[in-house]
Amino acid sequence: MKRSKQIIDGLNDLFPDAQCELKHRNDFELLIAVVLSAQTTDERVNSVTPELFRKFPSARKLSKADLKDVERIIKPIGLYHNKAINIIKLSKELEENYQGEVPNDRKELESLPGVGRKTANVILNNCFDVPAFAVDTHVSRVSKRLGIAEADDDVSAIEEKLMNYFPEECWGKLHHQFIFFGRYKCKAARPDCTDCPFSSFCNHLA
Repeated sequence: MKRSKQIIDGLNDLFPDAQCELKHRNDFELLIAVVLSAQTTDERVNSVTPELFRKFPSARKLSKADLKDVERIIKPIGLYHNKAINIIKLSKELEENYQGEVPNDRKELESLPGVGRKTANVILNNCFDVPAFAVDTHVSRVSKRLGIAEADDDVSAIEEKLMNYFPEECWGKLHHQFIFFGRYKCKAARPDCTDCPFSSFCNHLA
């Protein structure tokens, strides 16, 4: 069995319903949540976004928000000052340039404050069904342990290798499955290697 198919089949068995765990009701809320998720957990982001989105449910509302008010709400997630500045500026740009809507173009997304390639990939994949493979810490770790990427590869190299390794039609689902696998089984410090379908070629066990 080709190893890429073995990985796809194994992840389908383990996490058939893997999906984005950032709570959101629309494209705007997901974009804000992903920007807030940098260097923190989805769980922590989900703890602050209900109040944030109740008070500022649209780009128009958030674009007019008081910085201190936004900082107070998102303070538990860390780096809250810069993130508050970014999501307010981002909202202003959405209002001024995109009628308050999230654009479906990579270049336009990456031009927004606080939005890099990883965030753009998440939005393109989840909101617009554009095949993409966002590389976060979980995806990076799993890719290296499974021998898809080298230990010193950066996120750009890992993304390119993942896209070459797997069929394009699988990227979106695999992105979520890699995250689930890294978050709940192949953890950084103490991975649960019991009954792992990839133990025969995992670099962590080598």
